[in-house]
Amino acid sequence: MRPDARVGAAISILDEILAGQPAEQALLRWSRNSRFAGSGDRAAIRDLVFQALRRRNSCASLGGAMTGRGLMIGLCRLNGQDPATVFTGQGHAPQVLSQTEALAQGGEAVDLPDWVLPMWRDSLGDAWQQVADAMGERAPVWLRVNPAMSDPDKATRSLAQDGVSVAASPLLATALRVEAGERQVNRSAAYQQGMVELQDLSAQLACAALPDIGAGRVLDYCAGGGGKALAIAGAQPRAKITAHDANEQRMADLPLRAKRAGAGIVAEQPKGSFDLVVADVPCSGSGTWRRTPDAKWRLDEAGFHRLLDLQQRIMAEAAAFVAPGGVFAYMTCSVLEDENGGQVDRFLTANPDFRQEARHFWTPLTASDGFFCAVLRKG
Repeated sequence: MRPDARVGAAISILDEILAGQPAEQALLRWSRNSRFAGSGDRAAIRDLVFQALRRRNSCASLGGAMTGRGLMIGLCRLNGQDPATVFTGQGHAPQVLSQTEALAQGGEAVDLPDWVLPMWRDSLGDAWQQVADAMGERAPVWLRVNPAMSDPDKATRSLAQDGVSVAASPLLATALRVEAGERQVNRSAAYQQGMVELQDLSAQLACAALPDIGAGRVLDYCAGGGGKALAIAGAQPRAKITAHDANEQRMADLPLRAKRAGAGIVAEQPKGSFDLVVADVPCSGSGTWRRTPDAKWRLDEAGFHRLLDLQQRIMAEAAAFVAPGGVFAYMTCSVLEDENGGQVDRFLTANPDFRQEARHFWTPLTASDGFFCAVLRKG
């Protein structure tokens, strides 16, 4: 496909997303109905769609309309490209610009929902604009080296043989940032043999900040795909780890991932007490909005408050499994204080038998994704 035809495809996909279709579903539907498109076309169109969604307000302002066409016109201008060179009406290119589109005089805008902006400013202080701007950029890909199977140098060499170039993080020895070849990671020997796992740097830092409980019991209460459980298993090989999720289907891939990583993780209903309980709770995902940019436009204020209620319920449930003297680690991939420190403060007020030992907060300015972790000790 020609670049202008890819823009035309992105316009149709964006129109579906703006009408309420989740981005991944809209992309998949287009792909299934467009067998002529190669893998390179699909990847390029996905990039266009996600770029436009990350900077949706700015693109709409520069393009003159909150439509798929308006967003792509705006994206051209945002990237310093004259949209008239793309919107030619020739072949599969989008139709030529109207006079109104050609004369659109908008400028860049704050690419956040209006209802989020006050909380965003209050939560991030003077850094709010920088973090908002960072959320408009493509997120880096990070790998976690599995100490049970490899070390950073060995993993780096193996990845290079399969066309994946990485750079070590100065913040964590086992964290590698993918510099080139990211689409080869899943097919690489290092990944297939359990030497590395995909995991963002901020989440890796959160897991590294957890206390070592030796041969004690660990519960990953909101396990999802099992990333935190796998990271803990790699760092604390003697620990006995149980993974749990209210939706068991989210853990469907965990047995295979655990086997590949050489980790003894049991997925089951938790019983008894645990020395370490980790709850990476459902949240706004505001720290990861550059990865799932349609999520920030789909979440509304009522849904946000429902999340706050759910987080409080999960904290109470998870904390009940903490043994005397044990640790409860509360985590979110959010930058919003209402979901982070605010929830921890409410929990500590209601549960005086817990005390805070540490509170960590990362953003794209200090690590990678926005991420929060509070370490609370019982007794």
